[in-house]
This record gives sequence, C-alpha cells and structure tokens, in this order.
Amino acid sequence: MLGRLKVAGIATLLCVGAAATMSAVSMPIIIGHRGAPGHRPEHTLAGYRLAGEMGADYIEPDLVSTKDGVLIARHENEIGSTTDAATRFPDRKRTKTIDGSSITGWFSEDFTLAEIKTLRARERLDFRSHAWDGQFEVPTFDEVIELAQQLTKELGRPIGVYPETKHPTYFRNAGLPLEDRLLAVLDRRGWNTATAPVFIQSFETNLRELRPTTKIRLIQLLEGKIPTDQELRTIKSHADGIGPNARLVIPAIADGTLLPPTDLVARAHALGLLVHVWTLRSEPVFLSKSYHGDPTLEYRQFHALGVDGIFTDFADAAARALNSPAPSSR
Repeated sequence: MLGRLKVAGIATLLCVGAAATMSAVSMPIIIGHRGAPGHRPEHTLAGYRLAGEMGADYIEPDLVSTKDGVLIARHENEIGSTTDAATRFPDRKRTKTIDGSSITGWFSEDFTLAEIKTLRARERLDFRSHAWDGQFEVPTFDEVIELAQQLTKELGRPIGVYPETKHPTYFRNAGLPLEDRLLAVLDRRGWNTATAPVFIQSFETNLRELRPTTKIRLIQLLEGKIPTDQELRTIKSHADGIGPNARLVIPAIADGTLLPPTDLVARAHALGLLVHVWTLRSEPVFLSKSYHGDPTLEYRQFHALGVDGIFTDFADAAARALNSPAPSSR
C-alpha cells in the first residue's frame, strides 16, 4: 500500500506541479529506437526517416555483420523474424548457439550483402501494423549515416546516429569483428570524432577495447540489477554514460504498477555519467497502468528525474510530451 501511495504522489507531481520540476532539468535527447517501429518496420530507412521527422535527435541502428563483413541494421543476427529470408532462402535455415542460447532461424552471417539486399523487411510484432511488410530493404550502416546527414540538412537540426554492436563476442569468434568496421564507416563519413553526433552502445565489454581507439561517446547498456557505486566507477573508466533499462530507474511490480524511483540517475550523474534509458513504448502491453493510458506522463516523469536521453519506439509521442508545456500547478 505504501508503494502505491508513493506512486500516486508521483502522478500528482506529473499532472499538477511538473512544470517547475521539468523546467529545471535539461531536455533529454530523443532516440528513435530501431527507427520508428511504432509506425514502420524496425531498422528500415523509412522508419529512421520518420523518426527524425517526428522529432528524434538520434536514430538507432543495431549492427550485425553479413558473410562478407558489411555492417547491416538488424536487431539481432537472426533475420528470419524481421525479413522474408525464410521464403526467399528456405535452404539457409540453421540452428546456432548465440551467446549461450540455441536459436533456429536465418542468420545475417550466412548471407552476402548482395543476398541481403534481395530481402524485404517485415514487422516482428503481431499487434503492430503489417501494412508496410515487404516494401523496404535492409539498410547498411553506411546508408543509415548517409540518411542522418541528409536529414540534418533537410530538417535544419542535427540528426545523429546511435549504433549498438550486437553480439560482438559471437561475431569476433566468427571472424567478423564489428568494432573496426563500425569505426571505418564513421571515418568515411567524417563522424569518428569527439564532436560528431554519435554514441556507440553495447551490453558487452567491448567498449573497453573501443575506448583507446576512438573519441566517440560510449554508453554501457545495463539490465538486470541496479549497479553499485563501484560498478559505476568501473564503467566510468571506459564509457561516457550508462543505458539502463527503464525499470532500473523506475521499478515496477509484476503487474506493471510503478514503485518509487531509485537513485540511479543521481548516483550516475554524481560520477559524471550520462543516463539514457530504454525503451518507452505507447501500447498498453508495454505502458505501465500507473500512467492510466497516457504515455505523456511516462516521458515527463523520466524528464523530471533528470535522465539525459530516452529511447522510444514512438518519437512523435516523446516530442509531444517533452516539447509541450507541462500542466500548470494553478
């Protein structure tokens, strides 16, 4: 009961007195998680473009490798769930062990780029629109950067990229390391600099190896347990910030009801670490019932807590929530 009362207090802050709280906190960047997957199939140029047009400051390509060592944008190297690979290449079905799990499907490293380019993307979630299935190619990382630079000119504001290395240990063991190829693409595009609109993120420890090789900002992704101060100090030695699961900042019980926020943001900031939370989504299956169906309240709560960035499937919802006035306390 006490936790529920505290949640009610949070809701009151957001709905009644958030204006003063939010105005004292810097605006978080909006990161188009996999593009705009609430509206278009994930990791497509159409989705990335839409995210930027809707208000995203960064677009996020997850990176895996093709057989011939080209980085492409897919959330994982199993591409059967997000493309028509099963139909076009039925004989490529394999079972592999990826990060300790046995997975059956179609894998990026079994296809050349030329073969990947014959595939078309499709929506992975049943409850999202499938109207766009079969219409979009799988983009390369180079194409994603080209689009971001084009959008920067078209929209008159910076649009950056926020790549994640997916399964880097697996790909290194397969003879297809991701890191040097990632930096090589950024080099070609003039974005391998400290001032470039780029963050590189990873769940694994490869950021430690990346740190001496680039001045690009690095973000250590986190899930599971809340890090201790010592663990945050260790992260600080090789990264510029953390990317925690949103529930590490605002916990919830099993039914999704929110609990009081943790002190993770404050502790990370005290060490000079950025905090970019993932991933906010508007659908009822994802949105805590504590927000009563209003995703605006979620964005505003994270803003009030001082996070520096928010990953979202709905850049339009984030932009509306963060760029419109909060309710007055009067």
